[in-house]
Amino acid sequence: MLRLAPVTRALLVTNVLLFVAQAALPGVLEMRFALWPAASELFAPWQLVTYAFLHGGLAHLLFNMFGLVSFGSELEDYWGPRRFAAFYGASVLSAALAQLAVTAALGEDVPTVGASGGIYGLLLGFAMLFPRRRIMLIFPPIPMPAWLFVVLFGCLELYLGATGTRSGVAHFAHLGGMVGGFLMIRYWRSAGAR
Repeated sequence: MLRLAPVTRALLVTNVLLFVAQAALPGVLEMRFALWPAASELFAPWQLVTYAFLHGGLAHLLFNMFGLVSFGSELEDYWGPRRFAAFYGASVLSAALAQLAVTAALGEDVPTVGASGGIYGLLLGFAMLFPRRRIMLIFPPIPMPAWLFVVLFGCLELYLGATGTRSGVAHFAHLGGMVGGFLMIRYWRSAGAR
């Protein structure tokens, strides 16, 4: 089993426990803690963070936690727990803001859940720090450098979002998470941090 850094482990455990709570109390947590559109009477400021700890199903949870485990510990080891938590938080927050903008523009009234925005931020951070590191796609199993993997994922999300491919996936939230991660790294680099 991979050794998990403390913040990464805490995020993993929290997501899994809240998923169990969601299953035990169907719809209850989503009413208060999912990210509802800003125009909704159900919207509350804390949802800008809490939505990232809820998931729409087991596959959604597993995919996101796989991404967290794959990239989180290495980034946390590199940056340290505080900086890693700030980076993840910025990715989650920017994903939420992007999703709120999209739902407002489209007049949608459905809530958003999932850690995907934060995970896409981690993916981008990993590629910026370790651009030549090889990442293996699961389907099909093709190895590629991290920078290329991120560019392809980003282009795919942009295409799916721009063409209106909804299918319950918040494509622009994913892109928002990547933008938040990018801005954090640019800020740190401009401030002379690694």
